[in-house]
Amino acid sequence: MDHLIHKQLIEERLNQLVPAKELPYFSLFEGARYSLLNGGKRIRPLLTLATTELLGGDLQKALDPACAIELIHTYSLIHDDLPCMDDDDFRRGQPTLHKLKGEGQAVLAGDYLLTHAFEVIVKSRCSPEEKIELISHLTQAAGGDGMVGGQMMDLMMTNKSMTLNELQFLHHHKTGALLQASVHFGIILGQTGPIEKWQLLRFGEKLGLLFQIIDDIIDVEMSEEKHGQTISTDKRNQKTTYVTLLGPKKAKEEAISLFEESQRLLETLDRETSTLSSLLNQVISPLERYSIIQEEKFR
Repeated sequence: MDHLIHKQLIEERLNQLVPAKELPYFSLFEGARYSLLNGGKRIRPLLTLATTELLGGDLQKALDPACAIELIHTYSLIHDDLPCMDDDDFRRGQPTLHKLKGEGQAVLAGDYLLTHAFEVIVKSRCSPEEKIELISHLTQAAGGDGMVGGQMMDLMMTNKSMTLNELQFLHHHKTGALLQASVHFGIILGQTGPIEKWQLLRFGEKLGLLFQIIDDIIDVEMSEEKHGQTISTDKRNQKTTYVTLLGPKKAKEEAISLFEESQRLLETLDRETSTLSSLLNQVISPLERYSIIQEEKFR
């Protein structure tokens, strides 16, 4: 199934899972919906559905766990935008939630999405054994050994220089852990062996680093070259990025190398990988779309 069809399924289900509610504290759900339904690439739930489909699993059963990962991701963005974190006023061209409703409401909307994600998995069509395994992997990927740990390291390293190994470690946790968990969800809900599982998890790991490098390049080159009046958040907060550490040229070369490694991992699978390949191309496409990589590098 095409990933655009998957995306439509995800958008419809997210709208159902986080409905508006006529309660005295209706603003909680209003804020959560504002951040959750305000666009987004949906790469994480798309990875879960694509991996599930690749391994012959039930897409309808996988839909709610896939959406649960997007709820976790959205909560992390709400909190990441707060003044005590990255202090961002805009996301996806719209005011961030704390600018719209205040910091307190933004914190609570994020808290709601975080806890609701686990409720969504518990109420899903998955078996009790699958639910336990899904929740176990999600808590690890989103918690202190994953995304939250990476965010803490990001805060601690503000105004400090990092080595490449330290930067990779940070983003493996802050960004990569949830992306890899998205693939792992599909593995849990599909049918595969240990070698294929290892290949898919390696693919998820490479994709996570690729995603972050591209984000760093776009953050610098789009904000400063295309929108000269805006300074990138990481530069304003004096954080080490792949661009500041390696330079633009080396960062782009590293992105291409990771893209090619990810492609090779998919090619080793004796499966129909067109949907995952399409998602991989979607991740790297901003580099080509904004003419950041010269044409000869795509020949």
